[in-house]
Amino acid sequence: MAGKDKYSVLLPTYNERQNLPIITWLLVKAFTEANLDYEIIVIDDASPDGTLEVAKQLQQAYGENHIVLQPRAGKLGLGTAYVHGIQHSTGNFIFIMDADMSHHPKFIPEFVRKQKLGNLDVVTGTRYTSGGGVYGWDLRRKLTSRVANYLADVLLNPGVSDLTGSFRLYKKDVLANLISATKSKGYVFQMEMMVRARQFNYSIGEVPITFVDRVFGESKLGADEIVGYLKGLITLFTDV
Repeated sequence: MAGKDKYSVLLPTYNERQNLPIITWLLVKAFTEANLDYEIIVIDDASPDGTLEVAKQLQQAYGENHIVLQPRAGKLGLGTAYVHGIQHSTGNFIFIMDADMSHHPKFIPEFVRKQKLGNLDVVTGTRYTSGGGVYGWDLRRKLTSRVANYLADVLLNPGVSDLTGSFRLYKKDVLANLISATKSKGYVFQMEMMVRARQFNYSIGEVPITFVDRVFGESKLGADEIVGYLKGLITLFTDV
């Protein structure tokens, strides 16, 4: 599977000092075993727990060619974190995923195979098809996610089974175009990216993944995020 393609992983972080070493090791293992060229771009938003210091140690361990540090002055939003990462990436493909180990890097080779098979513009992970699943969530979280996806599917007809997921592979220019067209923030951001991809007639594939709730740290999903999601959903419905 070796070749000219290079894969840049964008890892926005905030208070992930415990998770970062593990997810980095898993990423390195996945890319190395699949014989893929890669870089991991850590975009830390001034984490008070010392995430950046941990990232510096990982850079020493794995090399500056594989671990790229692009810290920012504070929490400036997910969309701008991706833009920042793209600007400093050298790969022609971009992986986005969570740094909290909710997304296991073992699925990366399947993303790559799927993309190459159809020369797809976007490959997105899905929890809600055969082979996918969610582990570690209570009933409330599962229902919230299911209802969120159901509402989005009814209102937006996105053509994918898991609109709120955030483990994806993009062609670099496609991701840049989608981000420039996306207006939403927070949890609606990822959803709008897929809606815009359909709107722009980009080719999209899905890969079953298992999602595991974070081991260390606290979930950032709360009542405010749910309300923001519903507002964003309605806004997106009237806009596309």
